[in-house]
This record gives sequence, C-alpha cells and structure tokens, in this order.
Amino acid sequence: MPVGRHESVRVVKNSKQVSLQADLLLLLTATIWGFAFVAQRMGMAHVGPFTFNGVRFALGALALLPLIARHRAGGWRPALPLRTVLKGGGAAGAALFIGASLQQVGLVYTTAGNAGFITGLYVVIVPLLGLLWRQPVSAGTWIGALLATAGLYLLSITEGFSMAYGDLLELAGAVVWAGHVLLIGWLSPRMDPVELACGQFAVCSLLSLAAALLLEPVGMAGITAAALPILYGGLFSVGIAYTLQVVAQRHARPAHAAILLSLEAVFAALGGWLILGETLTPRALCGSALMLAGMLLSQLWELFGSGQAEGDGVPS
Repeated sequence: MPVGRHESVRVVKNSKQVSLQADLLLLLTATIWGFAFVAQRMGMAHVGPFTFNGVRFALGALALLPLIARHRAGGWRPALPLRTVLKGGGAAGAALFIGASLQQVGLVYTTAGNAGFITGLYVVIVPLLGLLWRQPVSAGTWIGALLATAGLYLLSITEGFSMAYGDLLELAGAVVWAGHVLLIGWLSPRMDPVELACGQFAVCSLLSLAAALLLEPVGMAGITAAALPILYGGLFSVGIAYTLQVVAQRHARPAHAAILLSLEAVFAALGGWLILGETLTPRALCGSALMLAGMLLSQLWELFGSGQAEGDGVPS
C-alpha cells in the first residue's frame, strides 16, 4: 500500500479515536450533571438552598483558577476593556444566581428527575427567546417546543390542571437558563470562556451567600454535615464537568454533543431512583420521553439543517 494511503488510514483512525474519546467525556459530563440534582437535594437536608449554592459556586470558581493560570500563560488577552469584562461577568453571574436559586429552591418541592427534565427545556426555550431579536426559528424548534409542552403537561400538570410549586420554579428557572445561554453566547467570543465562567461563579457565590445571611440560618455545623453533596456540586459538577465539556467539545461532533448532553435529565431521574428512591409514574415517564424528544429535535434539526452534524466539532 502506498505511503500516502497508510497516512490517510492513520489519520482517519486517529480522528475516530479522538471523536470517541470526546463522546465519552461528554457522556461523563452529562452523568456528573445529572447526579448533581441528587447531591443538591441531599445537601438541603442540612443547609438552606442559598447556603448550598454559595459554597458550591465558590468551590467551582476556585476549581477553575488553574485553568485560568494556564490560559494566561499562553498569552491570551481580553478583546474588551476591563470595565466591559467586569460588567459582562457581573451580568452573567446575576443571571446564574437567579437561575440557580430557582432550581435549588425548586428542588425542595420536587424530585431530582422532574427538576432535570424541566431544566433541560432551556434548549427549546433559547431559540424561542431569539424571536425577541427577530431571529428566525426553524420548524424543528416549533415541533420540539410542542413535544416538550405536551411532555411537561404529562409530567407536571395534575388532574386539577394545576402545576406543582417546585415544578413551576424549575420551569421559571429554565427560562432564566435560556436567557443566560444567550448572554454567554454574546460574551464568550469576546472574553476568555474560562475566566468568564470563573467570574460568574464568583458573583453567583457572593449573591447566594448574601441571600443566605438574610434568609437562612448559616452555620458551620450544617455546612460540615452537607460537605459531601457540596463538594460534589462544587468540584465535580461546576469545576470538573465544566472543564470536561470545554475539552470534549473541541473535538466532538455537534450532533453527538447535543444528544449526549441532553442525557443529563435521564441521569437525574436515574440518580433519583437509585439513591433517593424516587419513582416516575407511567404518565410521568411518557412525559419525560416527550420532553427529551423535544429537546433533541430542537437541537438536531438546527445541526442537520446547517450541515454541521458531520463536522469535526464545535468551534472553540
């Protein structure tokens, strides 16, 4: 076989291996994030939701400091003035605080599985919010939104046509998460993404701790008792999983990333069943399946329609 063909085969094999490794990292990321809903519920047996978030996001910010040092050693410089960078990080942190607070308080009143699936609706809501800026919305997004709405009805709406308080908070949080995604989408090309993440985690931590001091009893005894769930939520869910996502999405195909990261909701339900003994009724299972289908359709329609599904990966 000619040398050039040997090299071509080697490149293809290496490309497939790198893609497989990226997919496995994204699957691990979704697993960590899904089981984080369980950790968040467990931690609130000892501390309030704002205390949990305050300590959790402080740990997450600290976990990203080594990555920031590495980026700065590579000579990266922000494209925006420092004042704009601070404003951007502050705005992202405030949005993160609102979304995380709604999610955490909602988990007091609903299950990890419900919270995972309802939070995941942000992927459907993001393009719908784009209508406010006259951005076109594909047919796939509308179909996905209809499927997700039908699923939400089966999962959360009772026979009396009312919605559980916790599920309502999670739904409000999903809208905030969607706005947060749009804000990050605007800021990320203009700022180092790791510094942006660290800054918003720090702002969210400060706001959460301030809310905790005003609204909750805060003590070291409770924080110590909730140490394992807080460590998982901070170091694993915020720090490690975020890093894995950044690394993996440099090489993962967008369609693969969309599917694998959407499995976060499935792992939340699985974790709730394995660890907390939570169960889903047949009606809720059907609703969850419809919501997952809506999330996937909303994302994959865009990817296949734009020809990115078979690309080498998400631009870094």
